[in-house]
Amino acid sequence: MKAAWVSLLVVLSLLCSISTSAPKVSFERIVVDRTFRAEGVAVGDVNHDGKLDILSGDVWYAGPDFKKMSEVRKVGAYDGTKGYSNCFANFAQDVNGDGWIDSIVIGLPDGPCLWYENPKNRAGHWKERMVVGSACNETPIFADLLGDGKPALVFAVRPKGQMAWFGIPKDLEGLWEMNIIASGPDAPGTEKYSHGLGAGDINGDGRCDVLVNEGWWQAPRKRTRANWKFHPANLGEDCANMLVYDVDGDGDSDVISSSAHRYGIWWFEQDGSDFKQHLISKKYSQPHAIILADMNRDGVMDLVTGKRHLAHQGKDPGGLDPAMLYWFELRRPETGAPEFVLHEIDDDSGVGTQFEVIDMNGDGTLDIVTSNKKGVRVFLQRP
Repeated sequence: MKAAWVSLLVVLSLLCSISTSAPKVSFERIVVDRTFRAEGVAVGDVNHDGKLDILSGDVWYAGPDFKKMSEVRKVGAYDGTKGYSNCFANFAQDVNGDGWIDSIVIGLPDGPCLWYENPKNRAGHWKERMVVGSACNETPIFADLLGDGKPALVFAVRPKGQMAWFGIPKDLEGLWEMNIIASGPDAPGTEKYSHGLGAGDINGDGRCDVLVNEGWWQAPRKRTRANWKFHPANLGEDCANMLVYDVDGDGDSDVISSSAHRYGIWWFEQDGSDFKQHLISKKYSQPHAIILADMNRDGVMDLVTGKRHLAHQGKDPGGLDPAMLYWFELRRPETGAPEFVLHEIDDDSGVGTQFEVIDMNGDGTLDIVTSNKKGVRVFLQRP
């Protein structure tokens, strides 16, 4: 009888551990297009049918099956073994306030940032307008800088070497309103091919700061004020997105970054005015874009990334390795340091210079959308 009770207790214990643990995460891969279209991608309801669509530089794909492709602008022919596309980043936003999603495209570094007005299901290419004539740093970002729920463009401009954020102008035919975060010449992170840019509340004052790997600019109360105060800090080598998050759960903000063209993903523990570097992984090369997202719905943000396939036509360290896509589950044990547990998703896709993590089909789980030299893909999370 005693043995039976022991067995029952073991079973109940196992059932309780299963019911309270985070759900298992697995994915179904959908190959939308095998043609190299862009290294940036955006998501939004382009055609107003209630389903999310995919924007990839020159084209867009209608959801939910993504089989119909339509042109946004003249379609280029890009060869990933020899060069690049004309889209390093793609963002979706209702720019003109008409209720229809428009497309913001940033091409090669130091090229123009453009926006394309949604034609509201009318045939033909979308009307093109310029945001600004120069967009630098290989990781331009689209972040809620003002804390109003409306993302703003943040990147560097040449030739003066300024870091800036951009507001939508009253005159939609004109250039966007440029707000100077840091004046040149050559402020940190403002070279044509600078690597590393992020936004988040570093000092806990409730305002979104802007950071590069040389340090961070403290957001003033009035964000339109020029020349934010710069705090030098050693935040590692050339990287991609710089993510601000309390990794260890101690109440302050840490920083996560990744090597754009070599091996390495790290988190930097904030300790007063200093940052202590911790290695997350060096297993895969060229994680040229990273995103924070709660993939397993346990209330803790995880890290999603992958390889930028043929970033420099295979000439980087590990450049010809498989195009991996993967995520790290962040675990915070009761004792000891936080842990990042690797989960592989795919070995024939990777990411570009910018990608999306979003619930594509409304089932309450987060999916992944990528566009790079392997083409365009969707990874639907399946419980």
